[in-house]
Amino acid sequence: MSLDNIIAQAVSRAVKELYGVDTAPESIVPQATRKEFEGNMTVVVFPWVKAARKSPEQVGQEIGNWLVDNEPAVNRFNVVKGFLNIVIEPTYWNTVLRHIADTADYGTVKATEESPLVMVEYSSPNTNKPLHLGHVRNNLLGFSLSEILKACGNRVVKTNIVNDRGIHICKSMLAWQKWGNGATPESAGKKGDHLIGDFYVLFDKHYKAELAELTAGGMSQEEAEKASPLMQEARAMLRRWEAKDPEVRKLWETMNSWVYAGFDETYRRMGVDFDKIYYESDTYLEGKEKVLEGLEKGIMYRKDDGSVWADLTDAGLDHKLLLRSDGTSVYMTQDIGTAKLRFQDYPIDKMVYVVGNEQNYHFQVLSLLLDRLGFRWGKDLVHFSYGMVELPEGKMKSREGTVVDADDLMDEMVGTAREVSRELGKLDGLSADEAEAIAETVGLGALKYFLLKVDPRKNMTFNPKESIDFNGNTGPFIQYTYARIRSVLRKAAEQGFAISEYATVVPNDKEIALIQRLADFPSVVSEAGRSYSPALIANYVYDLVKEYNQFYHDCSILREEDAAVRSLRLTLSDVTSRVIRTGMGLLGINVPERM
Repeated sequence: MSLDNIIAQAVSRAVKELYGVDTAPESIVPQATRKEFEGNMTVVVFPWVKAARKSPEQVGQEIGNWLVDNEPAVNRFNVVKGFLNIVIEPTYWNTVLRHIADTADYGTVKATEESPLVMVEYSSPNTNKPLHLGHVRNNLLGFSLSEILKACGNRVVKTNIVNDRGIHICKSMLAWQKWGNGATPESAGKKGDHLIGDFYVLFDKHYKAELAELTAGGMSQEEAEKASPLMQEARAMLRRWEAKDPEVRKLWETMNSWVYAGFDETYRRMGVDFDKIYYESDTYLEGKEKVLEGLEKGIMYRKDDGSVWADLTDAGLDHKLLLRSDGTSVYMTQDIGTAKLRFQDYPIDKMVYVVGNEQNYHFQVLSLLLDRLGFRWGKDLVHFSYGMVELPEGKMKSREGTVVDADDLMDEMVGTAREVSRELGKLDGLSADEAEAIAETVGLGALKYFLLKVDPRKNMTFNPKESIDFNGNTGPFIQYTYARIRSVLRKAAEQGFAISEYATVVPNDKEIALIQRLADFPSVVSEAGRSYSPALIANYVYDLVKEYNQFYHDCSILREEDAAVRSLRLTLSDVTSRVIRTGMGLLGINVPERM
């Protein structure tokens, strides 16, 4: 049992005995005592003041006295207004450390067959371009959130919906037909997703030239867009695709296969994966069917032009288009179809959509519609809404080819990590293969950590140079500390030092501070899952690493002559490295054993 739980249960017993109040231990959440006050843990006593009919100070005093008399973990206490600051018995910290050291997968909870089934959707790429920096944040957030929800005891299904149909796909296809000269990824020497992205940019270039010519001839911008021969051809191709024209479908399948091969390579390097992938080309017809079913039940209505709508004004929203007058679907319809297929495939208890904050309204509407259409998880779906990521130069635009491709970004990060690591001597004595593996681990770790340490709800600017720094709140700083700890433990093993004989040691203040930080890990994981925030894990690991480095600076380990004290410090080092590895693993970040 964690120290938090021990104190919470003791306080629960105290208020029952003192005031006759039943308080669930899980509702009592001890916090770390603020540094300006004496104590390790603080409990707020205001909830029991009314029942006790005493001042907050008196209630704190009485509960504190009860704890000292009845709970062996409590040494002494002080009360500041309504805050009971508890000092833990110094020798008891050994028990806490032993509990952490002996607990496999410390900080995480294993799922059972009865655990809630949570589906997390992330990535959602289009098959007309490679993944870019925005997708990187989405993928990393989605993967990390999935791992955190697993660590909180949920069963998790990681899923992706690929936007593989529509006018944007036809633009790339048409450009390849016109100007591709039969190019393939092999003949062009390019990944398939990059090759197709080039044709998307090429279409836009020719389309803009067409518009310029038409507007120069006297047309308005709107008239030019309608008259553009290129856009008319793209729309005609889309109609042929929807009519299942064999020639168009064959080209579509070929070009998409090139893109999927490219995506798979990017996902593999990024370290993210999926349990199930859905395709918009399969789901949009399912969505139409579900909407028409809703129409029959009176959940939707049809306008005179034949279009189908949902009236959401009773929920404070507006009227939402679901099928156009020509019978074609919109994104909302496709999301309904995807939901239908997912619910057929899995008995989902909760659905989490990892999608940028520009889609907040879309998911308000989707939640209402799914609920009205009978999906029991619809009302409580979670839109994990995250902010946009930009570069120091500003926003990126796919059509203009000004995006930062995920592959190029990862190459740049690994290259910078290689260069910085070499300059700082981190690669000295390593073979070429080992040095390259370290550069890959550090470069991708820097990228992931920089993107995940920020509150996901906030917009952010990604600065590659700032992210690769072996000092400060960065991935490489944490990775280097981990490697340093592992080095200490290897040397201890070589010298035959034991790491488990410390029962008689009274830990000093630095050791206690580190043990307490380690003891916080389970509650941080739980809160990260509750609030959907990988940033809590990232910043916890950084604080743990800072605490360890202070301990490492002030406390001799291998040169400590007292075997019991040395054993305590080696155990602290071992447990800290395990928690760092677990915490970084929840972020999808690898940590190197040597560096």
